[in-house]
Amino acid sequence: MDRRNVVFVCLLNAALLAAPPVFGRDSDAMAFTNDSLETVWKNVTEGKAILVDVRDLVEWNSGHVRKAVLLPWRDLQSKQGEKLILEKLPKDKIIYTYCAVGYRSSRAGKIIAKQKFDVRPLKPGFDELAKFGFETERK
Repeated sequence: MDRRNVVFVCLLNAALLAAPPVFGRDSDAMAFTNDSLETVWKNVTEGKAILVDVRDLVEWNSGHVRKAVLLPWRDLQSKQGEKLILEKLPKDKIIYTYCAVGYRSSRAGKIIAKQKFDVRPLKPGFDELAKFGFETERK
């Protein structure tokens, strides 16, 4: 490799390291839960937890986990977000957020956690929850 190529590669690496992550800032997200899907299922079926779907209404209507609460991530970011959280979510239960692939779930988790909820974002999305055995329905 000649000197110009070495310089180019070094500059490219420096630019990539300085660039923001593709999915936004890490400070906007909350770490995913370590709870297994078995634990999530057990907590939900025993009434210790609820699932919160943070996808958009169109996604919800095409299929969602039965008895989940719809609370779109976009709405959580609005001025009414805090009010929606307090109206729709019980303080005495674990809150598991889910979306399609985890991006919105972790960001919604951070927003909900600000209201002192025990929130645990899920990395597995709707399709994985359905494959695991959570009952689903369509609107």
